Amino acid sequence: MKVNNAEFIISAVGPDQYPVDALPEIALAGRSNVGKSSLINRMINRKNLARTSSTPGKTQHMNYYRVNESMYFVDFPGYGYAKVSKTQRASWGKMVEKYLAERDTLKLVLLIVDLRHPPTGNDKMMFDWLKHYDLPLCVVATKADKIPKTRWPKHIKIMKQELGVLPGDNFISFSSEIGLGRDELWELIEHYNQASQEEPALEPEIEDAGNEAQPEDPSEA
Repeated sequence: MKVNNAEFIISAVGPDQYPVDALPEIALAGRSNVGKSSLINRMINRKNLARTSSTPGKTQHMNYYRVNESMYFVDFPGYGYAKVSKTQRASWGKMVEKYLAERDTLKLVLLIVDLRHPPTGNDKMMFDWLKHYDLPLCVVATKADKIPKTRWPKHIKIMKQELGVLPGDNFISFSSEIGLGRDELWELIEHYNQASQEEPALEPEIEDAGNEAQPEDPSEA
């Protein structure tokens, strides 16, 4: 995808601050300092639109970035940072859970993990939660450039096994430094955005002079 325009829109703390233009939204979830901001910058070919930090837990809101006036990246607060207070972590958790459960414009969740290390307990919990609620999901394993290429298969196998990634689940190895996985991820994002815009065709009404049409039983759908 060619990115012609990208801009930061808002740091939101609740639904009353979310954009109302109904553009598709791609959410990024992951532990603190896993590389979500770097991924956004690589995807839009900008160095510093999404601010990166060496200080875990800095992102405390849901940061919206609009791309090509046609979609948003939504950067969640990082989870699993011990120095953040329990009260603050609970607040973030409720905000994120409410968004994931209720946001109609959400089209895909990118679960960002670090390919160098096995998934954390919080990574596993987030993966299981997203799968349980059947949300569209792609695991993106970042920092692949930090590992020798010959060891990628081993690390990918460990990551998939410990998370519980099944055949057919979306999984992309990624590097913000060398651009690995960028085109593949854009292709996946565009697929979900386009699929959401395709409205099902309306079935023609059938008139029967002798019998009134009966509503379908949802349990038989």
